[in-house]
Amino acid sequence: MADLGGEDRLSQAELTLINRAATLTCELERMDTRFAEAGEASRDDLDTYQKTAGALRRLLESIGLERRARDVTHDLKAYVEARGAVS
Repeated sequence: MADLGGEDRLSQAELTLINRAATLTCELERMDTRFAEAGEASRDDLDTYQKTAGALRRLLESIGLERRARDVTHDLKAYVEARGAVS
């Protein structure tokens, strides 16, 4: 919700999709734990995991999941202030 501007800026449909995405995320994490504890996963479990992960990706894309470039441009003034003025 925070990535989309906060709960008060979301439509009911967006909130519904976010809730579904949260449910799928929890289920995938439960499956991750189960696979790790067992040390393996059956073919059917992996198929279910893959389908669930794909459904989650599609939900996230529909509510605005996108790649964002991170600004890594250095700010000389902030750098100098953080390091202290050099005489």
